[in-house]
Amino acid sequence: MLNTGDTAFMIICTAMVFIMTPGLAFFYGGLGRRKNVVNNMMASVFIMGLGIFLWVLIGWSLSFGGNTGGIIGSLDNIGLKGITMDDIFGGEEGTLPTYVFLAFQMMFAIITPAIITGSVAGRMRFKALFIFIAFWSVVVYYPLAHMVWGDGGLLGSGWLNSVDFAGGNVVHISSGVTGLVLCILLKRRLNYETHEYRIHNIPFVVLGMGLLWFGWFGFNAGSSGAMDGLAAHAFLTTAVSSATAMLSWMCLDIIKSGKPTLIGACTGAVVGLVGITPGAGFVPIWSAFIIGALVSPICMFGVQLIKKKLKLDDALDAFGCHGIGGIFGGIMTGIFADVSINSGATPGLIFGETRQFFAQILAIIITIAVTVVGALICAGITRIFTPLRVEKRDEQVGLDLTQHGETAYPSFTGLD
Repeated sequence: MLNTGDTAFMIICTAMVFIMTPGLAFFYGGLGRRKNVVNNMMASVFIMGLGIFLWVLIGWSLSFGGNTGGIIGSLDNIGLKGITMDDIFGGEEGTLPTYVFLAFQMMFAIITPAIITGSVAGRMRFKALFIFIAFWSVVVYYPLAHMVWGDGGLLGSGWLNSVDFAGGNVVHISSGVTGLVLCILLKRRLNYETHEYRIHNIPFVVLGMGLLWFGWFGFNAGSSGAMDGLAAHAFLTTAVSSATAMLSWMCLDIIKSGKPTLIGACTGAVVGLVGITPGAGFVPIWSAFIIGALVSPICMFGVQLIKKKLKLDDALDAFGCHGIGGIFGGIMTGIFADVSINSGATPGLIFGETRQFFAQILAIIITIAVTVVGALICAGITRIFTPLRVEKRDEQVGLDLTQHGETAYPSFTGLD
């Protein structure tokens, strides 16, 4: 039966999740080089258009419209065919118009591929990125959304019964791992080992972090699907994990260099949000302190391993923060899941049972495998139409001018 309170709450959460993508544009725009800020921001902005277009056309139908072998939906609702404003999602037990739940999920389909773009900053052709994201949404995101959240999905209710409250697998692992695949295919930026890549606008990063944190409350709390105690619980675990991770990263900065950094504080807040996402509505509030405290050193170590030891150019740390943070969060969900909070999971490892823990591990492995294969397929298709990487001179000049014919700031000698 339609509940107007739930409906109003979810519409607000939908708008909050939408603002995360412009927030990510500022976050990535600030982290990158001055000559690439327009390109870094455009990489998120164009997905706001492409993501909505594809979701309404085929994305909803392939993710939530029916079930084909537990892997993907169907094309029964192509272009939202057969759905009206009077339909209630979930039938008689539902409280939301289908349009509202559909719009909420649409925002996830926008922010997820936008995260990928952080790994390829400064060297991927815009045309190639556009084509890749379009195919990736169909080949990777929609099937994963169905497998985890769809009716009869392979990783969810259809077989494995793993849990992912707001997108550890679907959003963060898929985007982070895809970013890693692309940065390997594209190879390192010019002079990567000899040139110092400076963060060009720290205030942009702070603005982006603030918008992301604000939107993430809707991201996680809204995943309860109702204005209830579970939504409030997810809101609090989100706040606690992010705050603790911020403090944890600041402590690590002090240990390393003797000074806390603003970039470190912002990064810590974001990885804390990533780490709690899969378990926000499954784990106790006290466990959010543990998750937040641990996710920062794990992601910091991961970033250093990727860049300094493996020499992989994950430019803005999409895999280091989202991929590693999402994997960590999924494992922590298997450890701390509490049925007194949400009966959708079985008790976690800390409560003496192993089923949920191993289900989470297997779901993560399957998600990584699907993502790697799907990303390679999409990269191969993209190469049919255009090379993935810009020309050497274009990279030297900067992607703002060469890909968009725009500059973010007036040019002054020596600032690039």
